[in-house]
Amino acid sequence: MNEGYSERIERAGKAIQNAEKLVIGAGAGLSAAAGIEYNGKRFTENFKPFVEKYGMKDLYTSSFFPFRTQEEKWAYWARHISLNLFETPVKELYISLIELVSAKDYFVITTNVEGQFRKAGVDKSKFFEIQGNYGYFQCEKGCHDKLYFNEHIVVQMLSETSDCTIPSSLVPKCPVCGGNMEVNLRKDNFFVQDSSWYTSEGNYRKSISGTESISTVFIELGVGYNTPGIIRFPFETMVHNNPNALLIRVNRDHPNGMTENLGSTISFNEDMTAVIDDFRNY
Repeated sequence: MNEGYSERIERAGKAIQNAEKLVIGAGAGLSAAAGIEYNGKRFTENFKPFVEKYGMKDLYTSSFFPFRTQEEKWAYWARHISLNLFETPVKELYISLIELVSAKDYFVITTNVEGQFRKAGVDKSKFFEIQGNYGYFQCEKGCHDKLYFNEHIVVQMLSETSDCTIPSSLVPKCPVCGGNMEVNLRKDNFFVQDSSWYTSEGNYRKSISGTESISTVFIELGVGYNTPGIIRFPFETMVHNNPNALLIRVNRDHPNGMTENLGSTISFNEDMTAVIDDFRNY
């Protein structure tokens, strides 16, 4: 990042304006910048009973906590799902991002699971939640490929939680095999990819098909090295293979990338909200 901030904003702003195609890759850093933080005050205030009982540190590591019972597990997950999905309105940063790209041919692939792109009004055909969504349950062992919208049962769980435990009668069970249920998040080989998931995958493949021959800007927002093979590495590869492509990477901690792409990458480690606003105002 040898260029100054204003020079990078100008170059990126021109590229976005002139691009024939925009491909957006959204990671956890985007949600964090928008205010959906998984640690700090937001976590400790909303999960005080769980912090006190289990010593939990943040929303990410607590997602892997080895609960002794299903009743304890779902008391935690009801709070987790409700806070991050049902109680959280669309964030201004997501609105600003969509306003930036709405006049262009664009597509979004995201590893985020809080449903913010739907809340921002993006048509389902234009985004791909590759890692799942908090709003759905699935069979824990993936015995069938149907998902179950969970808002009603989550509200019930919350209303009947006592001492970090829900009643046994509210523990969700698979309607096919009778086993336990799980949140539809990609964390093991049992992650369910239903017909909607495959439709979204197909839409994404169509969106990037042919980009090697047109002016394409890849906008990567807050994508680190937790799952780099989903967005970060593929974006770098597609830019490397396309002389007409540009990668705009906004990342506080990991702004740099392939040395082979230095000439076709504009990196920002500045505040993401300010960067997106400056793109819009360019």
